[in-house]
Amino acid sequence: MVQSIDKPDDTELERVEKLRGFAILDTPQEHEFDAIVMLAQRVLDVPIALVSLVDDHRQWFKAKCGIDASETPREDAFCAHAIHAQDIMVVEDATLDPRFADNPLVTGAPGIRFYAGVPLRPAAEGYAEDLAGIGTLCVIDTRPRTLSPQDVTMLREIAGLVSALIRARAATAGAMRLSDEARCHAALLERQHLQLRQAERMAAIGSWRLDFRDQTVHWSDQVYAIHGLPPGEMPSLEDALAFYPPDRRAEIAQMLERCGSHGESFDFESDFFTADGRARRVRSIGEPQLVDGQPVAVIGVFQDITERHAREQSLRLSADTDSLTGLPNRACLDKRLAETVAQQADRGGYLLMLDLDGFKAVNDTFGHAAGDDVLRIIADRLRQITPPGGFAARLGGDEFVLLLTRRHDCLRIEGIISAMLSTLRHAVERDGRRRSVSATVGAALLDARTGSAAELLRQADLALYDAKRARRGTGRIFGSPRILIARGETHAAA
Repeated sequence: MVQSIDKPDDTELERVEKLRGFAILDTPQEHEFDAIVMLAQRVLDVPIALVSLVDDHRQWFKAKCGIDASETPREDAFCAHAIHAQDIMVVEDATLDPRFADNPLVTGAPGIRFYAGVPLRPAAEGYAEDLAGIGTLCVIDTRPRTLSPQDVTMLREIAGLVSALIRARAATAGAMRLSDEARCHAALLERQHLQLRQAERMAAIGSWRLDFRDQTVHWSDQVYAIHGLPPGEMPSLEDALAFYPPDRRAEIAQMLERCGSHGESFDFESDFFTADGRARRVRSIGEPQLVDGQPVAVIGVFQDITERHAREQSLRLSADTDSLTGLPNRACLDKRLAETVAQQADRGGYLLMLDLDGFKAVNDTFGHAAGDDVLRIIADRLRQITPPGGFAARLGGDEFVLLLTRRHDCLRIEGIISAMLSTLRHAVERDGRRRSVSATVGAALLDARTGSAAELLRQADLALYDAKRARRGTGRIFGSPRILIARGETHAAA
């Protein structure tokens, strides 16, 4: 059970005494603690991660990611409850928990909905092991969620790193007085570093630091591994940037410069090439390390996200692609058309809408499988005749569109339509029966007078209707009286 945080008893006084004995409250930022909260933030995929220390009236953040405040009143602190937990305290939805539903950190900024905290119980001579924690390692989200068993294990392990680091820090102070304790501290610190390296390997995340004063770069072992390099000589900043594509290097250098001059954090993804030329995708996050309010370094985490990026791209492609023809679908067309109308109107373009004639007869005579084959054939031909820079899509059913924005293509639009009418003719023959399919095309001009993508589609549809009414298998441009015929046909035939 969670004990009261309002009435201190003897064990609470002892807990606060233990905390103050570590001499860690109100100390400056330290790279090791900052790296650990960044690791927790990335591994658990949360916006906020903290090393929170709870004294008799407040919680104070030794390290933080995703929040500006450096402390909050104890009566508002989730961590003031979590320090009494036996192992871990998880609040999956704070708005449903009577302890926190009216908490100002829930009802106001930062809008906490999910919280998970592991109490920090670093060993200290003269204090019981089961004493309430001096603080927590916690992760916070602004949306409800649950933790998997693997997430819980990882949070415990990272909290162990924090406790080990607090112990190591205390050991450092003692080492200044006794050489024997100094040797113990060195061994403890090495174990802590080993644990941190293990956590980095487990999460495929490395940590790094750039010192603004001398521009030296420091990488953890996992950062070397992501680069495809053996741990060893520290790279120069120029060497580190050389792993990125040339068109990204100046942008990344500017992020680092703004971090040093204005204290701006950054978070970016980029293509990346390892030392042996393998193409990867990486994410890098950096935050300034401040001394007397001035940035002296940037510290961050670095992750290989190649597999995750590939999955996201695959899902995005699936969402934007017509499964039958492989062309972009209506949703993708709507986005592309809206962007083109907004950006291209002054430079011009054409939207061509085509509808298949005779397609229903193919379905009725030979079945829907044959109809699907026709749609795939038409899509392949449309893809082949689409000029560079053009955009072909399936609108739905037996309707397709082609968007042209190059000036060269717009100047020869009638020839393109005539060639399309000829290329998209197709016949299906089976068991002595023959059914012919052709396309009728309506086109609309995109210019400064085009009000919207919907208006452009409407004009192309009207032109298509006029062409069908005149003769199927022909084309017409909106606003023009000319009927366009397939290449090789004569106007007499029309």
